Amino acid sequence: MSGVVVIGAQWGDEGKGKITDFLAEGADVVVRYQGGNNAGHTVEVGEKKYKLHLIPSGIICDNTQCVIGNGVVIDPKALFEEIEYLRKEGIIVDPKKLVISDRCHLIMPYHKVIDALSEKSRGKEDIGTTGKGIGPCYTDKHERTGIRVCDLLHPEVFAEKLKTNINIKNKIVKELYNEEAFNYDEIYNDYMKYAEMIKDYVKDASVVLYDAIKSQKKVLFEGAQGTLLDIDYGTYPFVTSSHPISGGVCIGAGVGPTMITNAVGVAKAYTTRVGKGPFPTELFDEMGDYIREKGFEYGTTTGRARRCGWLDLVILKYSARISGLTSFTITKIDTLAGIDKIKVCTGYELDGKVIDYFPASLEDLARCKPVYEEFDGWDDSVQNAKSFDDLHVNAQKYIRMIEEYTGVRVSIVSVGPNRNQTIVINKM
Repeated sequence: MSGVVVIGAQWGDEGKGKITDFLAEGADVVVRYQGGNNAGHTVEVGEKKYKLHLIPSGIICDNTQCVIGNGVVIDPKALFEEIEYLRKEGIIVDPKKLVISDRCHLIMPYHKVIDALSEKSRGKEDIGTTGKGIGPCYTDKHERTGIRVCDLLHPEVFAEKLKTNINIKNKIVKELYNEEAFNYDEIYNDYMKYAEMIKDYVKDASVVLYDAIKSQKKVLFEGAQGTLLDIDYGTYPFVTSSHPISGGVCIGAGVGPTMITNAVGVAKAYTTRVGKGPFPTELFDEMGDYIREKGFEYGTTTGRARRCGWLDLVILKYSARISGLTSFTITKIDTLAGIDKIKVCTGYELDGKVIDYFPASLEDLARCKPVYEEFDGWDDSVQNAKSFDDLHVNAQKYIRMIEEYTGVRVSIVSVGPNRNQTIVINKM
């Protein structure tokens, strides 16, 4: 490992937190490069369970430095609540352990309010956002009206930019939504407190990462959400506002593509998604309910129940191509234990023709019918497997089938939520 990126190969919630935590034991630096506190990673160590939203999963490891890259949007309130939560759990979080890019954009109170009002105004056409201000913050970033961490550390610059933004946002909330105006003094005073709290963590993260890689340190880049939530390559408009794919690392962390040596796609042994949009393999029967309950498919951030379906290899092949994946990690094969016959989607039937690619048009995707192959299932013994050979023979066949269809090897198989329930098949 030198520069390794871990991404979600489906619609998010694939178990990236656990895999990043597992790989972080061999890493010197772990980096978040996009998204915000709309993402949730759950890491289980022994009997303890940690829920993370902004801070990289590597924070659990004693000797690992964590970096929040410039592509991440930060809600200071959420950041310091998470830091306090981790400290209460006995985790050290200090400026030596955590670096925050001075180029990160800040989520402001008006972003969260406008996010909620905009979503409400869409009615039945809502996107299903988390309401945490992520989209509006990225909108300001690309409109070139955003406020960055480096601005926060210059009070006069912050004050000027805040006044300009407040004037604009107040017109929006009052005239468009008939809501109360934002109070400049209140927001300014709150954020000046955050400036004092954050200043010691702030550095040029690109320099930190460049120096780390050049000095042969092992750097792990942690994506949030998943490939099908990418703003360009996901099921638009039911997507996030950033690039969870491997290509997002270069821009979101400030490193060149030659510094990325491996790209690992994390995928469940089945498929889930949250919110609206077409989902070809979705199950609406007792099997879908069984997978949801056994896999505890409820969002870390929102608590929303996830839609569940069979594994979709068309999606995995798409993710492999988009991100240049060098290997897959397959999680939650233990959730499928006890099912007699397991189906896998190997293609879509669209208007009478079978295709093996993922359509850009949601209208086309909604008309796609999954083409299935059926496999014999396995029992709960997989949870105790310590090697690939220990896995039930049918689970082994399932893994090999994924490799054969996608043309990408499987490097890791997760058979349970804990670190010790992780099988390394191929070294990266």
